Amino acid sequence: MARIRAVFELYGFDPVETPLFEYTDALGKFLPDSDRPNEGVFSLKDDDEQWMSLRYDLTAPLARHVAQNINDIQLPYRTYRAGYVFRNEKPGPGRFRQFMQFDADTVGAPSVSADAEMCMMMADTMEALGIARGDYVIRVNNRKVLDGVMQAIGISGDGHADTRLSVLRAIDKLDKFGPEGVKLLLGAGRWEGGREGAGDFTTGAGLDEAQAGKVVDYISGIAIDGNDGIAELELIETLVRSAGYDETRIRIDPSIVRGLEYYTGPVYECELTFDVTNEKGETVQFGSVAGGGRYDGLVQRFTGQPVPATGFSIGVSRLMTALKNLGKLQTGKLQAPVVVCVMDRDAGSLGRYQKMVQSLRDAGIRAELYQGNPKQFGKQLQYADRRGSAVAVIQGGDERAAGQVQLKDLIAGAEAAKAIESREEWVERQPAQVSVAETDLVAEVRNILARYAD
Repeated sequence: MARIRAVFELYGFDPVETPLFEYTDALGKFLPDSDRPNEGVFSLKDDDEQWMSLRYDLTAPLARHVAQNINDIQLPYRTYRAGYVFRNEKPGPGRFRQFMQFDADTVGAPSVSADAEMCMMMADTMEALGIARGDYVIRVNNRKVLDGVMQAIGISGDGHADTRLSVLRAIDKLDKFGPEGVKLLLGAGRWEGGREGAGDFTTGAGLDEAQAGKVVDYISGIAIDGNDGIAELELIETLVRSAGYDETRIRIDPSIVRGLEYYTGPVYECELTFDVTNEKGETVQFGSVAGGGRYDGLVQRFTGQPVPATGFSIGVSRLMTALKNLGKLQTGKLQAPVVVCVMDRDAGSLGRYQKMVQSLRDAGIRAELYQGNPKQFGKQLQYADRRGSAVAVIQGGDERAAGQVQLKDLIAGAEAAKAIESREEWVERQPAQVSVAETDLVAEVRNILARYAD
């Protein structure tokens, strides 16, 4: 997270926070599933009988925040934020009801140079995380081009919204099924096994042969004349190439669609291209970990005035899985705290124990004073052992009078105890327990912890 934040700040973006809850009508028609406009989110009514919903992404709340503070915000408004989002849908492998996103957005920048910058920032973020060139690619398309295709085949307008959504989903399967598989999904549908009766059947978009052919021509790279989106893509390509980002890092790809309805221009997706084994044992590319695009109409819903905006979102959970696959995720276990045991319960003794804890914390060592019932000393050591603590600090009246403390190496003690056959022998030998001067507490504890440092 710190590395992502550092890249965003290097580009001049500042942090901002938005609430977990929004009024449901602020999310409006831009809910995740346009077929069920008030489902897909967790909702409740407030005291005024207004519906409120947990945010499903970080973009719609930002649009509302900008609109609400439009007179106080300096445009272009360049911000980033991280937070949990919520989806009211059936959980499954890789699909959660709560997950974290990390977003960056520029509001008030009409030029596609802002979109080019987003693509470059996505690439720089991947490399800052240790993902090598060749293991990722930023793929870019333009919804204006896609809208031109829809118009050319006669399915523009509100009356064809469901068909358009099915067409976009079919295009999105190009990498998985190839042009012929996409053509089947554009038509009547496709059998999972590749032939009739084999596996499950996916119902298609219902286009005729001519309509489906035009879509396949588009994703195969046949240009569309007279479309503003083409010129915008050409400008993005010019800008990123001028900045030194070649086609292996950022490239134009007509199969990128992005699912949400609010995108109005360039759309982009960060795909990790290294191989992994899926749940079926097949070797596949890891896939997308981030994506976004231009959403010029989203803020306008609140202000009535056009406010251009663009941005992208990183799926933190998927990204962490990818980094783990690459061996780039630092998963070092947090060292358990040192436990200072309570032998005497008077105020003076408790004060001395607390002083020991504080001296360890001041030295940067995790430590805690045992806060349970101190009557049974064995329970304290059992607690420390179950916590995974490497050291327990013990000081009774005799040790205090001598200016000493007992340090018990719980890890070494557990190993030594395996060779001890009776409790009497264990009591007599007190394995891995040493007496040190109280003034040397911090140094001696640090020595023991160093034995078990990762």
